[in-house]
Amino acid sequence: MKCHDLSLIALTLPKHEMILFRMNRVLPSLAQLLVKLKRVLSGCAVIVRGQPRGGPPPERQINLSNVRAGALARRAVQGQPDTKDTPDEPWAFQAREFLRKKVIGKEVCFTVENKTPQGREYGMVYLGKDTSGENIAESLVTEGLATVRREGIRGNNPEQARLCDLEDQAKAAKKGLWSEGGGAHTIRDLKYTIENPRNFVDSLHQKPVNAIIEHVRDGCIVRALLLPDYYLVTVMLSGVKCPTFKREADGSETPEPFSAEAKFFTESRLLQRDVQIILESCPNQVILGTILHPNGNITELLLKEGFARCVDWSMAVYTQGAEKLRAAERSAKERKVRIWKDYVAPTANLDQKDRQFVAKVMQVMNADAIVVKLNSGEHKTIHLSSIRPPRLEGENKDKDKRFRPLYDIPYMFEAREFLRKKLIGKKVNVTVDYIRAATSAMETGGVPAFPERTCATVTIGGINIAEALISKGLATVIRYRQDDDQRSSHYDELLAAEARAIKNGKGLHSKKEVPIHRVADISGETQKAKQFLPFLQRAGRSEAVVEYVFSGSRLKLYMPKETCLITFLLAGIECPRGSRNMPGGMQVAEPYSEEATFFTKELVLQREVEVEVESMDKAGNFIGWLHIEGVNLSVALVENALSKVHFTAERSSYYKTLLSAEETARQRKEKLWANYEEKPKEEVAQLTEEKERVAKYRAVYVTEITDGLHFYAQDVETGTKLESLMESMRGEIAAQPPVEGSFSPRRGDFCIAKFGDGEWYRARIEKVESPAKVHVYYIDYGNREILSSTRLAALPPAFSTRTLPPQATEYAFAFIQVPQDDDARTDAVDSVVRDIQNTQCLLNVEYSGIVCPHVTLQFADSKDDVGLGLVKEGLVMVDVRKEKHLQKMVTLTGICNLCALKCTSLFPSRASDGSQFVLL
Repeated sequence: MKCHDLSLIALTLPKHEMILFRMNRVLPSLAQLLVKLKRVLSGCAVIVRGQPRGGPPPERQINLSNVRAGALARRAVQGQPDTKDTPDEPWAFQAREFLRKKVIGKEVCFTVENKTPQGREYGMVYLGKDTSGENIAESLVTEGLATVRREGIRGNNPEQARLCDLEDQAKAAKKGLWSEGGGAHTIRDLKYTIENPRNFVDSLHQKPVNAIIEHVRDGCIVRALLLPDYYLVTVMLSGVKCPTFKREADGSETPEPFSAEAKFFTESRLLQRDVQIILESCPNQVILGTILHPNGNITELLLKEGFARCVDWSMAVYTQGAEKLRAAERSAKERKVRIWKDYVAPTANLDQKDRQFVAKVMQVMNADAIVVKLNSGEHKTIHLSSIRPPRLEGENKDKDKRFRPLYDIPYMFEAREFLRKKLIGKKVNVTVDYIRAATSAMETGGVPAFPERTCATVTIGGINIAEALISKGLATVIRYRQDDDQRSSHYDELLAAEARAIKNGKGLHSKKEVPIHRVADISGETQKAKQFLPFLQRAGRSEAVVEYVFSGSRLKLYMPKETCLITFLLAGIECPRGSRNMPGGMQVAEPYSEEATFFTKELVLQREVEVEVESMDKAGNFIGWLHIEGVNLSVALVENALSKVHFTAERSSYYKTLLSAEETARQRKEKLWANYEEKPKEEVAQLTEEKERVAKYRAVYVTEITDGLHFYAQDVETGTKLESLMESMRGEIAAQPPVEGSFSPRRGDFCIAKFGDGEWYRARIEKVESPAKVHVYYIDYGNREILSSTRLAALPPAFSTRTLPPQATEYAFAFIQVPQDDDARTDAVDSVVRDIQNTQCLLNVEYSGIVCPHVTLQFADSKDDVGLGLVKEGLVMVDVRKEKHLQKMVTLTGICNLCALKCTSLFPSRASDGSQFVLL
């Protein structure tokens, strides 16, 4: 390249004035702006620039006096057919490289000796702070990389004479230009174009390539010389975009704000530096890459200093970690530097406690929104940032059919179920990314209006829920305008997850047939409900998912096995009714109806439950009992004073439990019982005299003790039936062994399971984690175990629970408190295991509990009370009961309690859980 081909800005300085500057190509830190040498044009010309003050500094070209180096190759001018590519002159590139490497990072000074009328300046350049340093021109001549212009030499100039002597010595030594062969081997085979850029980039496999940056077009586009094959390529930095120079129709360029500063920032750090480039992609013939310098990554620095912004379309190919780029951009935004000087964060108006918080998930709205409960008790709807749930392409073809988005939109049900199973009832971490303002239908051009939406990143156990949803192909990522900053703080991870889902053909991106959910809604369909009722009654406890809560006792259930929707009414209770439209007008809500509805929602909405259907009403609604994790919802409502016991509960097995719960709520005088007044004492006294404790002990065989101090027992009377059934069942299994692995376990199903002793027993499946982890409950013995599905098989019909009901019944000890302290409870359990497990005892039911009956247990031989013995040993405390007919037992136990208090030092630690001694 010839010096006069460049358009330069000249510095006006007096002739022979010495200028000291630092040609610093290798900086201690790329963030410092110390460089004053811009470029080495050839072996005999450089461009220097002054100190930057408020913007890019002016530039000046200095040509070395009395010497000439070969001209570098030049490409033909585009659009001028008569011009041709000009190759390097021999040793021209070597001279340029010698000078580039010689002055980079060194302090140099130069003197201007001559200035032509055209403004070209000639002078001498020295390494160091003054002219006593190494003369660059002499070094070039000594190495045979430049020739001396002898035609203009004056005999009385010692410096010029020395140049001639050095040239003669180089000739004699046959160095460089004076070597044999003419230097044809020093001419580069420059490649200005690449026939197939994409194949070229792919062939490098994203490995670093050595290069020299030859030109900087703007802050993020450079021209690089790839070594050692001398490909001259234009590279755009992956993942970022800097302000640029817009070319107008007349050929002039209009700089965008901070475009000149961004270009100077990149030039001062990379121009003519030895770097490594990772060529990462080539979309639309544009080569994207990352430039690596020993002192830093220019892409990250441009972002950090506010000279560039992240761009999504090329961020995906960035190989050095997209999160680093986002972090650098975020730093610039927070400091409001350069292009971000007017930046306002999407969550700038939120307090820190409102930006990040922990909440409990109460409901999954669709595939992109959840309702959470804050610590304050407030419910808040949270939308997952930057994701779009499944949606129906085109119009709904079946106009006659009622459109149900959850079941009719492909993969909407799968997405909702994924979120429901993952989140319902669990605490999640919420980080608010932005608040999407409310829109009206007019603003969105016919699109439905939306209220203000809080969009956030939701994580549980370190897993980003939106990312997990997208990776399974159950949602897609929203694309934004480049200047739209309202997006997920993990937007790049979402894009990467979507790319994986597309590659693997997951969910929405699958080429398989779309799953169809044929769910029959028989709510209010009396005829269909009548046909379905016997089936549900025979099924006993059936699995269901609570889809909607209309009121405290009215719910809509999804039955997965039957794939239908039913309306379900809780049996045995009278729940306050909410407001509703009636023919005569709006009916006012009864007191505590809202509280009852809220209670039911919090406990069961979108949870997996078990239901027992007993009957149906004339409107086609099913009536029965609903259980969730061992809790009867009817009992729970009564116990919390939100319902009363209905007379229809008398024929139910849960009647006593309901009455006990109602009495407890009535005594507290809360909510429905706030104005309750007890009956006259005379009547109560008369009733209590009539009711006495009934002691009907029966023989049982204790089979299992739980960690919560409950136990399971079999009635001795039916023991022979169980032995006969087990003998017959094992005989049939031995005759026709089940095929291993043929049984597909489902929660709630009865089966047979092979215990550790190698024998088969009846069991019920409680939970299925995986085929290798199935939780089973042995219904005749009360113990639980985790087994592989290969050790399970279908229960033969002849030995079902209809033939013989489950023989193990759960009980709790009456009149005692289970210790809250883990060590104390363990001591009590160990004592009970030693005394009664696998032994015959005598059992009497004293009163009902929410989970199971509370009983007293006696040793079969001595008739000593087991619970009383625990109290005497100081292992448990007395549970005070207010029922008159139980006071005798409570008093006796309390006396033992006092004896234990005097005789042992264990009680202080036993009472550390807050329980009280009983003094009677």
